[in-house]
Amino acid sequence: MKQKKKVQEVEPKRPVDTYFEELDANFQNPTNRMIQIIFLPLLFFGVMGCIWMIPFPQFEFLVKLNWHTFLNWGSFFIAIVIYFYLKLSATLSYAILFSIGAMSFFIVQLEYVQKNGGPAVIWVCLAIALLALVALFLGKGMEKKAITGKQFMQFLLIGPIWLWHFAFRKLNIRY
Repeated sequence: MKQKKKVQEVEPKRPVDTYFEELDANFQNPTNRMIQIIFLPLLFFGVMGCIWMIPFPQFEFLVKLNWHTFLNWGSFFIAIVIYFYLKLSATLSYAILFSIGAMSFFIVQLEYVQKNGGPAVIWVCLAIALLALVALFLGKGMEKKAITGKQFMQFLLIGPIWLWHFAFRKLNIRY
């Protein structure tokens, strides 16, 4: 009688897992990890706020439908980001969408402050983005292994869902 060999199926590695493994390998310093947790969302917020404030054409049909307040360049940025992350991991893209919702609320609050005589939103967001970028760049220098510019750019693009994946792993949520 022949015995059947048990064949263990191995799940193919998803692109998102490959990105996360590479980021984990390149970003090991605990102090740098804290810098990333704080400043990566701030960079994302600053960039989103700057894009949000680029003047958007006021089309008459949008004004008639009262959609002109909801459509700006930030809307397109959000759509592109969510689509990009959705292709990598649907569950993590929902977490990013939640984060973007919170960030959008704060950008709108900054717009109210600006209307009441406060600083321009574009300058506040630009300052936040530049401060965060400098902090992340300095954190990059703390790593034992040299990180290339390409890896740093990859970190900036994939970093937001990379941070969320730590929370998902901690909570045992499959992403």
